[in-house]
Amino acid sequence: MTDWRSHLIDDDDGIQRILRGTRRIAVLGIKVEPGQPAHYVPEYCQRAGLEIVPVPVYYPDATEILGERVYRRVADVPGDVDMVNVFRRPRDVGAHVDDIIAKRPKSVWLQLGIRNDAAAEQLARAGIDVVQDHCLMVELQHMR
Repeated sequence: MTDWRSHLIDDDDGIQRILRGTRRIAVLGIKVEPGQPAHYVPEYCQRAGLEIVPVPVYYPDATEILGERVYRRVADVPGDVDMVNVFRRPRDVGAHVDDIIAKRPKSVWLQLGIRNDAAAEQLARAGIDVVQDHCLMVELQHMR
């Protein structure tokens, strides 16, 4: 049986492997303000050809962000999700772990400045690859 720690990804090769296998990203904590990283990072991903599925925490009246239908929970997103890109404060990530595990994405990406080792361990033990404290946009820009 594979050691769960192998799902904690922090090396360039592992990050590149995750990015190459990602086509559809649920963005947990997406925002509507263009100047916020939780808006312009998923917008960049969308322009780069990735499918974005908005899962906002705020904006209860929003039905669409970046031209895509909004879902209130990751588990409610229809179809497969390759990655859940997380824009939440580190202390708030744990509250979303069960929802994320229920969806069974290939990976979870905690944005730059976001690290929650307990949540990462839970996700890794569920067989989900986890990247912490890295900017998805920057890593996509540096893809080999």
